[in-house]
Amino acid sequence: MSGNPLKQLAGQTAVYGVSTVLGRFLNYLLVPLHTWIFMPESYGVVTEIYAYVAFLMVILTYGMETAYFRYNEKNAKSKQTVYSTVMVSIISTTSVFLLLVFLFSNDLAALIRYTQNQEYIYFLAMIVAFDAVSAIPLARLRAENKPKRFAIVKLTNIGVNIGMNLLLLVGIPWIISNEIPVLADAFSLVHSGEPKVSHIFLANVFASLIQMFMLTPEFFKIERKLSFRLWREMLIYALPLLIFGLAGIMNETIDRILLKYLLPENIAMRQVGIYGACYKISILMMLFIQAYRYAAEPFFFAKAQNQDAKELYAMLMKYFVVAGSVIFLGTMLYLDIIIHFINEKYWVGRDVIPILLMANLFLGIFYNLSIWYKLTNKTRFGAYLSLIGAAITLAMNFYLIPRIGYMGSAWATFACYGTMMLLSYFVGRKYYPVNYNVPRILFYIALVVVLYTGTEKINIQTEIIKWSVHSIVFFAFIAIAFFMEKSELKRIAKG
Repeated sequence: MSGNPLKQLAGQTAVYGVSTVLGRFLNYLLVPLHTWIFMPESYGVVTEIYAYVAFLMVILTYGMETAYFRYNEKNAKSKQTVYSTVMVSIISTTSVFLLLVFLFSNDLAALIRYTQNQEYIYFLAMIVAFDAVSAIPLARLRAENKPKRFAIVKLTNIGVNIGMNLLLLVGIPWIISNEIPVLADAFSLVHSGEPKVSHIFLANVFASLIQMFMLTPEFFKIERKLSFRLWREMLIYALPLLIFGLAGIMNETIDRILLKYLLPENIAMRQVGIYGACYKISILMMLFIQAYRYAAEPFFFAKAQNQDAKELYAMLMKYFVVAGSVIFLGTMLYLDIIIHFINEKYWVGRDVIPILLMANLFLGIFYNLSIWYKLTNKTRFGAYLSLIGAAITLAMNFYLIPRIGYMGSAWATFACYGTMMLLSYFVGRKYYPVNYNVPRILFYIALVVVLYTGTEKINIQTEIIKWSVHSIVFFAFIAIAFFMEKSELKRIAKG
C-alpha cells in the first residue's frame, strides 16, 4: 500500500472540516446560552423553526449547487454562462418564495400554530432566502479553489450570529436592567429588556444578510448571457438530487416537527425542546462525521484506481468505527459532566443520548459504505436507500411518538440509519464487494455498548471512585483497540 493513507485522510479531515465544522461547533456554543435562558417550551420553538429552515434550504436550492459543480467542469469554456444561469434561476425562485410567504403569512402562521408570533414566519423566510441566494456564490469559491475567502465568509457569518445572540439575549437586557445612562434609553426604544425567542431568529437574519453582502463581488459577476437549454439540462440533472436531499433531510429533522403535531398540545413543545437540546449532546459524533465526510469523498475517488483501493476502504472503515466507538464510549462514560452543556431542566431527556449517538455512528458507517454506488455510477441506489430510510422514519415516528414521546423519535432515528447501513452493505456486496472486517467492526461496537451498560449498572456513590472507574474503562477500550490493531498500525506508520 503506497504512501500513508491513514495519515493523509486524517490530515485532509482536519483541513476540509475547518471552516464548516469549526463554524458549526461555534454555533453549538449558543446551545448552553439558549437552554439556560429559555424554558423547554420556548426552546422547542427554536428547534422546530430550524427544522423548517433545513427543509426549505433543500427545496430552494433544489440540487442546483451540485449541478453547478457538475456543469462548471463539464462546460469549461462557458463557466460564466453556467454560473449566471444558475444564479438567475436561484434568485428568481427565491424571490417568488419570499413574495408568496409575505402574501400568505397569516395562513402560514395559522398552519404551523404561530398566529400570535407571525414574525417567526418572516424571520424564517428571510434566513432561508438569504442563505439560498448565497449558496451558489459560496460554491463558486470552492470551485475556484478559494478556501481562505470561503472560510472568512463562513466564519464571519458564525461570528456575527454569536455576537448578535449575545447582544440581544444578554447585553441589551443587562444594559436596560442596570439603567446604563444613554444606552438604556436608546436600546429600550427597540428592545423590551427581556430576551425573546424571536431575538435568536433576528440574529440569524442579520448574520445571513452580512454573509450575502460579503459575497457581493460574486453577484456582480452575473452576466446577461444565459442559456435556457443549459438551465433545462441542469434542472433535469438536479431534480433527482432534490428528491434525495428531501429524503435525507427528512431523516434528520422530521421528528422534531412531528413531535409537535403527534403529541397533546399542552406537552408537545416541551418535548420538542427537551429532545432538541439532548440531540445536541451528540455534537462530537456529528462533528467527527461531518469533517470525515468532507475529506473522505474526494479521498475515496482519488484512490479508486489504485490496485489496493478496496483494501484501503476496508481499513478506513474499521478505523472509522474505532474512532466513532471511542466518541460514543467517552460521551456516555463522562455524560454527567458533558450534560452540563445544556441546562438541567433539559436533563430529563438524557435517555435518548446513547440511542442517538449509536444512530449517528450507523449513519457514518453508511457514508463509508456509500462509495460502492458512487464509484459504480449507481447513485440511484443512494436515493432508494434514503427513501427507504424516510419511510421508516415516518412510520416509526407516527407509531411511537403518541405512545412514548421523544423516545420514539430516538428509536426511529436508530432504526432508520441502522436499516440504511445494513441494506447498503448487503446490496453493495453485489455491485462492488469490499472485504470489510465485519467481525472486528461488530466486536468494537458490541464492546463499547457492553462497557457502557456495565458501568451504568455499577452504582458508585463516591465521585472520585466513579470517575476513576470510568476512566479506566475508557482507556481500557482504547488499549484493547490499539493492541488488536498494533501490527497494522506499525505497517501504516512505516508507509
